[in-house]
Amino acid sequence: MPSRFFFVRRPVGSALTYRQRLATLTCLASVAGLCASGAEVGQAHAAASQSAPVAGKVGHGPAKAGKTAKARNSSLQSSRAEEISVASNRTARSGGGGMMRLEVAPHAVQTVTKDYINMRSPTSTPLDLVKNLPSLNVMTPDASGMQGGAIQSRGLTDLDMGLMVDGAPAAAAKYMTEDIDSENLDEVSVTPGSASRDLPTMSAAGGVLNSRTHLPSSKMGGMVDFSYGTNNLSREFIRLESGEIGKTGIKSYFSFSNTHDRSWMGAGTNQRKHIDFGVRKDWENGSNAHLFLSWNSEDFVIDNYPTAAQFYNYKHTGNGYGRSANPGNVNYWKNNNDHWNQIFLTAPVHIVLPKKLTFDIQPYFSFGQGWDASPGGVIGTTNPATNTTVTASSGGNTLQSGNLTNFFLENEARQVGVVAKLGYDIDRHNHVSFGYWYENNQTIQAYPQSLTMANGAAASPNWAQYQVNTPMYGQTAGYELHSLFIQDQARYLDNRLVINAGFKFVMSNAWNKGWSGNNRNLISGNSSGSNTTEPLPQLSISYQINDNNQIYVNAEGDYRQPSATDMGWMSASGPMLKNQYSIKEELGYRYHNKYVMVDMSLFNYNVTNRIVDQYMGMNQFSPMSIGNQTMRGFDLMVAGTSIHGFSPYASIEYLHATQDSDVKDPYDNTLIHSKGTQAIMAPRVMANFGLTYTYKGFFANGAVHYTGPQSVSIANDQRIPGYVTNTLSLGYHFKPFSFLKSPTFKLNFTNLTGSIVRTGAMGAVYRGSDLNSHPVWSGSSAAAAGYGNSFMVEPRFTMVGSVSTSF
Repeated sequence: MPSRFFFVRRPVGSALTYRQRLATLTCLASVAGLCASGAEVGQAHAAASQSAPVAGKVGHGPAKAGKTAKARNSSLQSSRAEEISVASNRTARSGGGGMMRLEVAPHAVQTVTKDYINMRSPTSTPLDLVKNLPSLNVMTPDASGMQGGAIQSRGLTDLDMGLMVDGAPAAAAKYMTEDIDSENLDEVSVTPGSASRDLPTMSAAGGVLNSRTHLPSSKMGGMVDFSYGTNNLSREFIRLESGEIGKTGIKSYFSFSNTHDRSWMGAGTNQRKHIDFGVRKDWENGSNAHLFLSWNSEDFVIDNYPTAAQFYNYKHTGNGYGRSANPGNVNYWKNNNDHWNQIFLTAPVHIVLPKKLTFDIQPYFSFGQGWDASPGGVIGTTNPATNTTVTASSGGNTLQSGNLTNFFLENEARQVGVVAKLGYDIDRHNHVSFGYWYENNQTIQAYPQSLTMANGAAASPNWAQYQVNTPMYGQTAGYELHSLFIQDQARYLDNRLVINAGFKFVMSNAWNKGWSGNNRNLISGNSSGSNTTEPLPQLSISYQINDNNQIYVNAEGDYRQPSATDMGWMSASGPMLKNQYSIKEELGYRYHNKYVMVDMSLFNYNVTNRIVDQYMGMNQFSPMSIGNQTMRGFDLMVAGTSIHGFSPYASIEYLHATQDSDVKDPYDNTLIHSKGTQAIMAPRVMANFGLTYTYKGFFANGAVHYTGPQSVSIANDQRIPGYVTNTLSLGYHFKPFSFLKSPTFKLNFTNLTGSIVRTGAMGAVYRGSDLNSHPVWSGSSAAAAGYGNSFMVEPRFTMVGSVSTSF
């Protein structure tokens, strides 16, 4: 939805200086164009529709700035002095109760707004909020917001997407809860087939998911909410707003949340503590600076993702596959825990310069540290996956008995980078920007083994008295990336025709080095590296036929190189995987009137060197390349505005994704004849329906999601059937009382029917008959051999009740 500007002219005692006039005009130009990313904390470049105007209404600065400047200069010089005050209202029009937003970008954009977010449970993660968008199949392992999940998008996965917070790279989908609390989310946007050239992402073949954070309030106050629900869920949240500090224009907020719950499958409890902090400063000429900082500490039970056999045993008999409650069992829940601390920081700055120039700089930083514990077996028993005896030694002595704990220890997961960009209005039609992106990403990870403590819990992997089979082996993997980009936006025919052309060139140096011992001594010959370059062009054209109809076309190239953690899971002495490269085309049409919004996009992807991950158990994966794929289909979204309180929403995606290459199975050294088969993890049909109802203080939202059958093995010999999931939200906004400005009570339900369904595969496998390379566990049962893929299962029926208010 375009920004709307209101001009208020009033006489003043002295004339404006030329610099003041120019600053005002530059601000107007930049709000509709490049400045919009700064005005919305660096968001617009992640979902360009946020700043694009409707043709004939408010244009990009260069299209009209020249004429406007002449007219105003003449008026101001020939009449009495005036002061021009500028205000902006950027409230976007939405439908379906906020499940769809009106977009005008020249590529597909799918957004949920604050109205919808406010109806959902405070435990929601960004993934929970976008489950009903047409291009996404979202899988989440729990309903308490302790963990993130996984995404399938147009035949690709979240590993192929740029996951962002305020336009900066964020945690992987499985850990998105580390970045931000839902109360501090203003909107979540997905661009399933596109990524702006100035975005700091190296993995955008599947598009971008961007979360826009809360802007600090101008008035002192805050909000608080309390939640309680099934699985002994309890959650407390408070946000304090400073308001404007003095007359500095600086505003800030600080929030804290604490969450505790019990695992829905098997034994165990989970704990999460989280802090968000934001600071904002705006200047009158349109410049601004923003900082967002979050800290997250969590201890949760690592889910056992079942094989097909474990799942059917649970579905038909009720025997669960979760962790054991017996401290003497090696699968005891305290021997299966994730312990992690994470810091995330981004600080975008937008500066409006004289002479039609703008400058943007966005540094970002994240650092994580922790470990995952998993059963290492029982000394003297047989590992069913390898058919070998489990052994352990300590101090040169062979141990005769005891339980073992395996660790994935990550001493450092660090990502630091910066994007710098200069924008210039060439003329009244063209705005050009060019810039530089730098990123350094590194992980230091190891795989130690320890004796399990007498109480059944995992010891810290750093406690020497429990360590066995030393020295430990580890890897240091990462990359250093340099990128240059340039893009031009041209507007013609009274801003109805918009042409965006851009080019990005990426240069990357990646490394993977093996080491041994507590001093991390490098192992000779146990290292690999590569230097790669990737050209990434983009061209998009949109035409506003009239106030109600728009068409667009978009084409671009995107790539994915293995992440630092991906490389750390690969052998340091083996060859590096080739970068995945995608060529994508998209054709779209949008229609809206005061009753309905329609958004349709047709897409075609050609992917070479497709990279997928095989799940190895205990939150670990093994990347592999499976050749080429083609994905074609369409997305359709329809939403109605409120009619007698009802706001409907519906969407559908049809996807025809095929594997274009035969693939070699390294386990039995045979060629899988997979060419022409349905691509793995690419359901052909997904559909959603939602309905929102509001009446005075009452509100309700119900949503149903359907995912069709899909292949979960490259050989296409293992599949999962289609399934349906659902959610329901009910609540009431009470009238303000005393200092309570918005007292609200709501109930949120998931899986109302209690369906026991698999929502997707944890990764890829070559064949359904392949033996898993790790033992699989089921409660207190002994470890067993597992075949085929592992799966996420829809959590059982849950209910969360919340009370909240601002003050």
